[in-house]
Amino acid sequence: MKVVFNGAAQEVTGSCTLIETEKTRFLVDCGMFQGGREASDKNRNRFAFEPSDIDFVLLTHAHIDHSGLLPKLYREGFRGPIHTTTATAELLEIMLRDSAHIQETEAKRRAHRRRNRSKPLKEPIYTLPDAEAVLRQVRPLDYEERLQLQGGIDVRFRDAGHILGSAIVEIWVTEKGHSRKLVFSGDLGQPGRPILRDPAIVEEADILFIESTYGNRLHKNLTDTVDEFVDVVTETLQAKKGNVIIPAFAVGRTQELLYYFHQLVCEGRLGDLDIFVDSPMATAVTELTSRHMSLFDEQARRLARWHAKGENIPNLKFVGSVEESRALNAIRAGAIIIAASGMCTAGRIKYHLQENLPRPGSAILITGFQAQGTLGRKLVDGADQVRIFGQDVPVRASVHTLNGFSAHADQAALLDWLGGFKKTPSTTFVVHGEMSSSTAFAEEITNKLGWKTSIPERGQIEEIA
Repeated sequence: MKVVFNGAAQEVTGSCTLIETEKTRFLVDCGMFQGGREASDKNRNRFAFEPSDIDFVLLTHAHIDHSGLLPKLYREGFRGPIHTTTATAELLEIMLRDSAHIQETEAKRRAHRRRNRSKPLKEPIYTLPDAEAVLRQVRPLDYEERLQLQGGIDVRFRDAGHILGSAIVEIWVTEKGHSRKLVFSGDLGQPGRPILRDPAIVEEADILFIESTYGNRLHKNLTDTVDEFVDVVTETLQAKKGNVIIPAFAVGRTQELLYYFHQLVCEGRLGDLDIFVDSPMATAVTELTSRHMSLFDEQARRLARWHAKGENIPNLKFVGSVEESRALNAIRAGAIIIAASGMCTAGRIKYHLQENLPRPGSAILITGFQAQGTLGRKLVDGADQVRIFGQDVPVRASVHTLNGFSAHADQAALLDWLGGFKKTPSTTFVVHGEMSSSTAFAEEITNKLGWKTSIPERGQIEEIA
């Protein structure tokens, strides 16, 4: 068996691992790279394998850094099934169509702004028809259901507790009468958080692939994080008379933030709020989320019952049209604006940052991981000025990072999850993390558990006997 690491190796985005056995070739994830011009070039490059040779794809969850190149995979020849959870299959219909729309829109913008007509025009990486076509290849599967695939492959998806539908993938590979079990953690959620259930415990694996997004740090505890959240919102809206701008992933983070706003109003810790969710995709995802309450914990179901009764609901408006979105820029104070994308790389959040970053009274709340090279990362790193839509924008607003809201498990939670294994993997590949994070986490695994670890680099090939 051969394993090829095509992404999320010594970096966080672009998850894509090729597994090749004597009878089949398949991918675990096919994600988009995010974070600056280098990421754009990676997304445009040809795959390091022939897409038409891939028999099937196993998808851990719907976030674009795990699913975003599936339409390109189709465009270049892939025609096999994509196996994923039922909720992820529904989310993909929203996510991939939106991503294709972004590709087409950015291509038109480049064509409009192009000054040097002698340079070839960059076409979109893929189009809406590509997204529609690949969606027809998705095959949903319930959690805990075991599926037998071609070439001696068995698969089971377990709840990863990261976002709606996110999964740990267990894969049994049988070759020459010998079976080995591979486990991909996918992105693991932080346990003890509201809304989603804790990650499922896995007890054994021969080969393990573990994420390390926050493998070198601990999140602030949730109580302190919520306290800081309340303080920032209260000070900005009441004392500074500004706006609170929150870049948020349309899947997961937006719904979690709405949960907290509703809960804090119910508890009397926040007063009257004017909240605008400026993301058509987030609106669609929020509606879809409400149809999957069986996947949530009791806290989330209880809050949903409060909401159904109409108790203490903040003034919440989902913004649809471009005209409505632009109208928000006229609000100088008192608004909470949640918009995608979560790393500030695209979408309506860039317009709201352009308007509010120069205002000392406004606050920018960063609640999720920001990859290197992204606009969000520059804000987190304390940039005095950033470039948005070709213009230099001064950063006078306050910027607050609340990693306690992260949908990713921190180092302690990752180690606790590994502690559930009763059989030590022969090799543990530490992936989906920047080099500093992966290195620190690999050392913790070795020191505390005594396991053999490896931090693969992109393009690395591993032969597994």
